[in-house]
Amino acid sequence: MTQQSAQHDVLVIGSGAAGLTAALALAEEKKVLVLAKGTLTGGSTAWAQGGIAAVLDAGDTFEDHIRDTMVAGAGLNDRETVEFVIERAPHAIDRLIELGVPFNKESGALHLTREGGHSHRRIVHVNDATGWAVQSALLKAAEENPNITLLPGRTCVDLITGRHELRYSGAGQVWGAYALNEETGEVEAHVARATVLAAGGAGRCYLFSTAPRGATGDGIAMAWRGGARVANMEMMQFHPTCLYNLEVKNFLITEAVRGEGGRLYNPRTGKRFMEFYDPERLELAPRDVVARAIDAEIKRFGLDYVHLDISHQPPEFVKEHFPTIHEKLLGLGIDMTTGPIPVVPAQHYTCGGVLVDLYARTDLPGLWAAGECIESGLHGANRLASNSLLECFVFGEAAARDILSMWDELDAPPEIRPWDASRVTDSDEAVVIKQNWTEIRRFMWNYVGIVRTTKRLERAANRIRLLQSEIDDYYGSFRVTTDLIELRNLVQAAELIVRCALERKESRGLHFTLDHPQTDSIARDTVLLPR
Repeated sequence: MTQQSAQHDVLVIGSGAAGLTAALALAEEKKVLVLAKGTLTGGSTAWAQGGIAAVLDAGDTFEDHIRDTMVAGAGLNDRETVEFVIERAPHAIDRLIELGVPFNKESGALHLTREGGHSHRRIVHVNDATGWAVQSALLKAAEENPNITLLPGRTCVDLITGRHELRYSGAGQVWGAYALNEETGEVEAHVARATVLAAGGAGRCYLFSTAPRGATGDGIAMAWRGGARVANMEMMQFHPTCLYNLEVKNFLITEAVRGEGGRLYNPRTGKRFMEFYDPERLELAPRDVVARAIDAEIKRFGLDYVHLDISHQPPEFVKEHFPTIHEKLLGLGIDMTTGPIPVVPAQHYTCGGVLVDLYARTDLPGLWAAGECIESGLHGANRLASNSLLECFVFGEAAARDILSMWDELDAPPEIRPWDASRVTDSDEAVVIKQNWTEIRRFMWNYVGIVRTTKRLERAANRIRLLQSEIDDYYGSFRVTTDLIELRNLVQAAELIVRCALERKESRGLHFTLDHPQTDSIARDTVLLPR
């Protein structure tokens, strides 16, 4: 039977930048429960290296930042959303400074760096570990807030909706979530009047990814099963420069290395190659352009990797700007001050997700969403560098403000049925989970990667159908574990990615298919409607 948690006003699923931003704003008036899978710092926020994009320089303008975002997004962005987010960026930076984030400064002013796709220096940062500094400051503030309860070690199974009411009212309301207590193995019902979904992206659908282990599309899959629309899941961003190392699989080399002069070379010819793919922007072209260029060089010359070289800059400059990367690479026998870094593209960011409006509302009453799990219209067909954390702050805040503004209109939760585990047993076939997890990630990398074809996508879809049947049977027979919950969400996220990719009959931004290499004159979202 399920344990039902003590009642909180609002449930927040996820303890990264989006979730904690929402929680802190909500806690001004309400009691908030924050659930985290694994540890409180296990999400993508803590891994972010580059920084946060904001118009702070005298020579920069909102219009320039908007244009750069729209160009990177290949016109698929929603202009209203882009304006909404970018105009709120300076406020977000001010709020983080108030919370104690120690952004780098130069001559008393914030030091701004530049990244690919940006026409100005507008990236505020904390050396090359901005995400960790932001995560630490938000978490400290949340821990000190008496209205916030932080509950790690909770893997959410599904949203609690109308069908889980003891006396079903027929409404499609969301009343919180069922979550597995990772320590006890029991499923708890965490009930609330409003729920904020901030559960991150689906990067672990791919064999090579810079995303943390827990990025298995949980929030997207749960919202989809609950009846929310999902859009543009084919737009999976591949970061051009992930460290190539047989022992370290997902260490990112930040975009800022190229922003500060890093150059890409073919290790066989010894020549820079971006001039053949984007002669004007070179290494500072948007990520989709650079990732496809590296992929093309690797395939054309039969390489394992290409070289990223910033050793022409003074050693002191490199160490000062990239201390974390420099130290990590030294431990692996690579000195970036004297020689090149071997890099390959890797999945990096989920640009699509659960559809939300400017109030962070989803299709489901009682459910708001923010962060990497959403499709807000900001990123379009390719996220501009350092716009991701910014989106977390703006939509986390938007969700909180909307919930507070309409609080009196929200109904109190009804009685919820407990989780029924009476028909399942403990599994003695856990090898099935490992096998299916590996299979999904491998065929998604091979068939649904940087360059796609219809035939490859259809092959992936066939495998997904078989795996879904097998996983559903397993899920219905055995007690849930974190691995099983993640596998169920992983295959669902993979299906959504492939379905969106098959529906888009053009190449745009991150979606490049050899069968439809042209770009349509009109940009359209790929919106999936739940059954």
